[in-house]
Amino acid sequence: MSHSPQAPRLTALDAVHRSLGATMTDFAGWDMPLRYGSERDEHNAVRTKAGLFDLSHMGEITVTGRGAADLLDYALVGNIGSVKTGRARYTMICREDGGILDDLIVYRLGDDETPEYMVVANASNAQVVLDALTERAAGFDAQVRDDRDAYALLAVQGPNSPEIVKALTDADLDGLKYYAGLPGTVAGVQALIARTGYTGEDGFELFLKPEHAEQVWQRITEAGAEYGLTPCGLSCRDTLRLEAGMPLYGHELSTSLTPFDAGLGRVVKFEKTTNDGAFVGRAALERAAERAEQNPPRKLVGLIAEGRRVPRAEMNVVADGAVIGAVTSGAPSPTLGKPIAMAYVDAAHAEPGTKGVGVDIRGTHEPYEVVALPFYKRQK
Repeated sequence: MSHSPQAPRLTALDAVHRSLGATMTDFAGWDMPLRYGSERDEHNAVRTKAGLFDLSHMGEITVTGRGAADLLDYALVGNIGSVKTGRARYTMICREDGGILDDLIVYRLGDDETPEYMVVANASNAQVVLDALTERAAGFDAQVRDDRDAYALLAVQGPNSPEIVKALTDADLDGLKYYAGLPGTVAGVQALIARTGYTGEDGFELFLKPEHAEQVWQRITEAGAEYGLTPCGLSCRDTLRLEAGMPLYGHELSTSLTPFDAGLGRVVKFEKTTNDGAFVGRAALERAAERAEQNPPRKLVGLIAEGRRVPRAEMNVVADGAVIGAVTSGAPSPTLGKPIAMAYVDAAHAEPGTKGVGVDIRGTHEPYEVVALPFYKRQK
């Protein structure tokens, strides 16, 4: 595949998407399916049955070598050295000043004898993360490898997803915990089967070779026919993650925010046992943690519309005639039947149930209710 910035990159499933009549869009330099039909129907399928996604635009970076854990503990804010083989961890990579470069999932694939980790970055930040890890690897007995072309990534999400994937694998999915992954075969081909997702539902992400993507997509489609499986695009993935209160880089996360500003200070682990506790951005993040405790920054909250007008990113949140924050993500919620948004607002207006809060939508202050995130949480 070409990494040319001029033409969008195509996933191994491009022909499949077009044969299904998908509406395609340029996303982070990739030509990706936005929707196949009704995004509301796709959204509801994931909430009630199952959806199948092509996520091959995500950026896989492999880190190997004796010092792999030490490097990742230094380069990232999480305590990666404590991740057990077969488990995964949500974490972030920050600049020296504490600004968030990206949020990541790190999978530990190898044991102590053959250390290996897979770092999965957002498509828009994959090169930034690769460059940062490569630069930060200096002095560590570790190798950083760009594996973006080595994987296709399919996701099966929704309450029926376990039955669909079980029909195609002998792997013990019942024993596979959330944020864990194991090697196995799916539809007869080797894959990393991870119980992860970005929808708020149970589900699996399947990392496999691009040349096997069409075969596995087809087999999943066949196995899912009796379970209401629907192909799903990026549009419904966005409303699903919004309902689940999951941050999106470029909206809730950016280099102008630290994890503490984003209400995600829990991912920063100061008590690391490697590198004498040193990691990139530590000093700045210690200051940010202290500031957040003494003088809370704007907080990320949920907003539910009292009317029907839909808020969009960067619209001002207002109260008592003053701007108290800004919307980061907004959309109609198929599950709630109302427009919803995530927004950073002043701490004084962040308490769930706060009255008198509105969103400035083209000069009109539309009333909204402040609620705790997430908007939606699946029943276990």
